[in-house]
Amino acid sequence: MHQHADHLPPPWRDGDDYRCRNLPTTPCPEKGLILVTGASGYIGGRLVPELVQRGYCVRVMVRGDVEDYRDVWPNTEVVQGDALDQASLERALVGAHAAYYLIHSLILGPRDFAQTDLQAARNFRKAADNSQLKRIVYLGGLGIPRDCSSRGSSRGSSNHLSSRHEVADELARSKVPLTTLRASVIVGSGSASFEIIKNLNCRLWIIPYPRWANNSSQPIAIRDVIKYLVGAMESPEAAGHKYDIGGLERLTYARMMEIVSEIFQQPHHTVSIPLNGTRFFGYVASLMTPVPAPITQCLFSSLIHDTVCQCDAIRDVVPFEPLSYREAIIRALSREEQDLVATRWSDSYPPAHVLKVKLHELRHPPRYRAHSELETTCSAETLFAAITTIGGNNGWFKGNWMWRMRGAFDRLIFGVGTARGRRSSKKLRVHDVIDFWRVEGLKTNQRLLLRAEMRMPGHAWLEFTIKPQIEGKTPDPGGQQVNILGITAYYATKRLDGHLYWRFFQPFHWYIFDRLISQINHQAKNR
Repeated sequence: MHQHADHLPPPWRDGDDYRCRNLPTTPCPEKGLILVTGASGYIGGRLVPELVQRGYCVRVMVRGDVEDYRDVWPNTEVVQGDALDQASLERALVGAHAAYYLIHSLILGPRDFAQTDLQAARNFRKAADNSQLKRIVYLGGLGIPRDCSSRGSSRGSSNHLSSRHEVADELARSKVPLTTLRASVIVGSGSASFEIIKNLNCRLWIIPYPRWANNSSQPIAIRDVIKYLVGAMESPEAAGHKYDIGGLERLTYARMMEIVSEIFQQPHHTVSIPLNGTRFFGYVASLMTPVPAPITQCLFSSLIHDTVCQCDAIRDVVPFEPLSYREAIIRALSREEQDLVATRWSDSYPPAHVLKVKLHELRHPPRYRAHSELETTCSAETLFAAITTIGGNNGWFKGNWMWRMRGAFDRLIFGVGTARGRRSSKKLRVHDVIDFWRVEGLKTNQRLLLRAEMRMPGHAWLEFTIKPQIEGKTPDPGGQQVNILGITAYYATKRLDGHLYWRFFQPFHWYIFDRLISQINHQAKNR
């Protein structure tokens, strides 16, 4: 992969983070405020800066603490809201001219997301009818809707596609004009589809192809999705219409895999097999890619249908030339290599992670605690830089095999595992994922607090701290400030199996943490 990005044409490496700079539609910020729901997700997180860049006043709706997002979107208004709470939606819609509906519950898994999606859409439609909203833009899925009574059967529409069509129908019942954009596979750095395809190509020498691998799709680059979302909102003639959006080519899923193989210059052997179960293949794919089973199974369920554009009317409304699939893949790889992945599917997985109990919200201090520390003359800056690179491809230094074994077991029981890696190898922000942890607190050069998201009978946190030994006092030799580098594990549980869980793993904590803290200090010294 590394050798190919070096051959990319210069315009693909120019660091231009804004996709809509050459969009032919005209910005109209004078019309009023734009609300973006689902802004903490993969697509919403990329849409917000584009709207701000084009001069719009943007209001961002999130489920978690608004303070966690102010630094992410400094030039926006951040409000708290929940699509399952109609009153909070009505508050978020006050004064808005247009709204993007980018909420979906796909991450809940194939059994639970459909009803949740439909209820959220119903709440939003009612809230919109009670507001002064003038436009709604919704991003749905390609595929011909079938009778929803056949959901789950091999001959009916997949749960995933049926749910997208039902949401569109529910939103269309609003008195507010709806623009629906329907997309197939979205390809971009950090997208679930891209990471599935890339990792399967990297890890398999022989790729089994079920019958549905010969179905057709029309994959579209994430930057083109963003262009269509912005362009549709800026085009009054798009109000009240549905549009199919896609890339330049119609490709079978098998051909999509082959193109990635050609880019990597890693030929594979393919084997046609009679099995057709998307849930089985989705589960197997989750074990070989960073994307967990609830997502892979939902995405795979839509592969049993052709998902191609039935018409290209959107090209008359928002005229530009979309990228080819090969170009989209290469751009995604380039963004990864440059460590410029803006958003990732893991930003919104597991479901409602922003609502999980925080360490400081516990009524009583955690019962269990393990702590290690050492004194070091390394600066707080170098120590913090070493701490914030742990996990992902960098691993956890000593005892890395233990972390991987725990992650592998977590994946087998449908947990997140360690394969999620990181969005960026060098930079962290609150809510970022680090393997089976998520950043809960971050104070530069002082503290990193991680919350565990692996399956366990309790709640766990891992805290890294850097403190001066004595404020303003330095040791005699060398006159350097001595810092105390500390690592603390917290565990809270009220269950019997939770207490047994801690007792079982307690001996490993001392071994892992002592070596981890020593390696962080070693890394800091080498910086």
